[in-house]
Amino acid sequence: MLESRPGDLFQPGDLLNNTYRIECLLGRGGTSDVYKARSEISGNLVALKVLKQELAANEDFTVLMAREENIREIRHAAVVRYSENHRTPDGHIYLLMDYVDGPGLDKRLKQGPMAAEDLLVICRRVAQGLQAAHARNIVHRDLSPDNIILRGGDPAEAVIIDFGIAKDTNPGAQTIVGNEFAGKYSYAAPEQMSGDTDARSDIYSLGALLLANFRGAAPKLGANPMEVVENKQKPLDTDGLPEPLKTLIERMCAPDPNDRFQSASEVLAFLDAPDDGLSGGSLADVLDAPAEDATIIVPQTSKPPAPPPPSPKPAPKPTAETKGGHGGLWAALAVLLLLGGGGAGAYFTGMLDSFIGPSYPEARPFSLIAEKPAGGPVQIVGNVPSETTRDALLALSQDADLTLASGAIAETWGTDVLETVQPLEGLREWRLVISNNKARLTGTTDDTNVAEMLNEMFRNGLPGALEGKAEIRFELPMLPVAEVKSIMETFADCGPLVRDGNGHYDGYAPSDPILISGRVASTSTRLQLFDALRALAHERQVVLDVEVLNDSLCVVEQHLPKAPSGGAEVEFAVGGTTVEPNPSGRFFVGENPVIDVVLPNDVTDGYLTVSILDVSGNVFHLLPNISRSDNAVATLRSGASGTVPVRVAYSLEESADNGGIAFKVDDSTLGKSKVVVLHSSEPLFDGMRPTSESAVGFAEALQASYEADSSRIRSLDSRILVTAKP
Repeated sequence: MLESRPGDLFQPGDLLNNTYRIECLLGRGGTSDVYKARSEISGNLVALKVLKQELAANEDFTVLMAREENIREIRHAAVVRYSENHRTPDGHIYLLMDYVDGPGLDKRLKQGPMAAEDLLVICRRVAQGLQAAHARNIVHRDLSPDNIILRGGDPAEAVIIDFGIAKDTNPGAQTIVGNEFAGKYSYAAPEQMSGDTDARSDIYSLGALLLANFRGAAPKLGANPMEVVENKQKPLDTDGLPEPLKTLIERMCAPDPNDRFQSASEVLAFLDAPDDGLSGGSLADVLDAPAEDATIIVPQTSKPPAPPPPSPKPAPKPTAETKGGHGGLWAALAVLLLLGGGGAGAYFTGMLDSFIGPSYPEARPFSLIAEKPAGGPVQIVGNVPSETTRDALLALSQDADLTLASGAIAETWGTDVLETVQPLEGLREWRLVISNNKARLTGTTDDTNVAEMLNEMFRNGLPGALEGKAEIRFELPMLPVAEVKSIMETFADCGPLVRDGNGHYDGYAPSDPILISGRVASTSTRLQLFDALRALAHERQVVLDVEVLNDSLCVVEQHLPKAPSGGAEVEFAVGGTTVEPNPSGRFFVGENPVIDVVLPNDVTDGYLTVSILDVSGNVFHLLPNISRSDNAVATLRSGASGTVPVRVAYSLEESADNGGIAFKVDDSTLGKSKVVVLHSSEPLFDGMRPTSESAVGFAEALQASYEADSSRIRSLDSRILVTAKP
């Protein structure tokens, strides 16, 4: 559970669609937040995944939420149950799902290593859930410890959550987030780095997270994406794992998807009969087995066996132009090969490399990443098929790590790659990811001519045998800070708005979010501010941590003294025959708010002034007032030390007994009110203020007091109280 912030879409106590009462915030994400709520009709707990307000108008994200709703067709106890999407009257979109009570595997990961027996139980449970999802052609694509919850802490009750980037593999289905990489580097399958994803990717991720939880630490794959991709081609380190967990993870996490368990059913079959997977047969026998075999078995080894050396590629047939010139060469080569010892020795020692080319170790998959970050040099890492290609790429990059290898690539692969990267010099940044013959090129530029030229060049795809597309985008290089400030000043109707700079002194780069905090006088102002920034931001993210007050509160807000927090806390409760705590601070018509100010242990002298500024523009002085004129801290403490609660608004029953101020919420003035707590060395005003007065009158008196002696005010604390209809 997280602490609520003023900028959160919903607060504890909010009622959605007259049905779901918000209890707390469970988590914040990049596109959505998740709240715990309770149905006022059934009393059942639910989880609400709420799309961030700034994304609610983006069709891609609303379609994504609709896609996630459709996953409700997966009916399995190991998969979180989804219900349906809803939209609130003010436009917020939320997805209703089961609330799963228990720790996530990410929390267990932080607590240290887990027992192999528990992990095998979790593997079986999650594999059953994946089996149900894959049967409907749904691939999760983001399995990681934080997406698996142990209901009640029981490994046998593991539940998969968050299908937010799940991919529908049904023919013709659209993938909203694109075919690009999705998932977390530490647990993603190697093929996900180049956009390839299927059920075997989920199997890899499950194995990787099981290994992490056994070790008690997430894998460290490198300091940058290039190192990550390189390390992803290597088998995971399973040294020290007990059987059958060791063989299970090795089979789930083979770098080549063809070497893994091919389905969740095969994982379950192994778990049912692990001894069968630990005995008999060679690796070659396993790989040559028919595809319809139910289980693929790998012998127990500490490290995967080295693949056999690749067979030399057959020499190409001479063309008409070369037939006459090289006929003698091929005849001599044939004689050498027929000579047995001498000819074979010449081949295996490399003496014939100048004639038929060298033989390199096989890379599966044959991958390469080339990228140029904004303002940085070209970086290249991966496999190349020849020295010619290697030398040409080295000429383009001062930071390259290239390995000569053979693989399942076209003969023109090297030429095709060079034809792809050589025209990219005019781009501000670009990235080319290749796996075998599949490739994806992305880039940005602030020159419209360069963008048009490259998009036309790659309009029909990438060069030669490379299968993929290019996405070259035109982007403004920087958004001037002055333009953002101008909009902020236009809509600052409740004091100045604050720009969270994060180093953006001159401007915002295309990937930089625009973060604004502060207060405004109405929801309308907040929406207008967001719309104006959204129009200016282009593709940049706009995040408003802006509290909506009202005109009256804003008048006082601008006159409040600039004093630090003193640590005094305002606590709310609901009055009645018993006083019940109300941590949300939200009260409904007919309820009786009870307010306590909790003095910290270091506030032992001076004077306490407590006022409530309500939505109607009035100020009610809770302390001091005509019925309670002594506001000295020493009096309020009555000799008690430590933290001391001071009641300033009473229940109706208490008020009848002691004459203290008490009130009920009516439906005439609903909205936000503010409780202000001022600690001063001397009384703030000359004489007693009336029990109630206008916000403007109080603001002017407060300003005059501050100007007369600013040092008398030691601290200021406050809290919002909300009144609403049930």
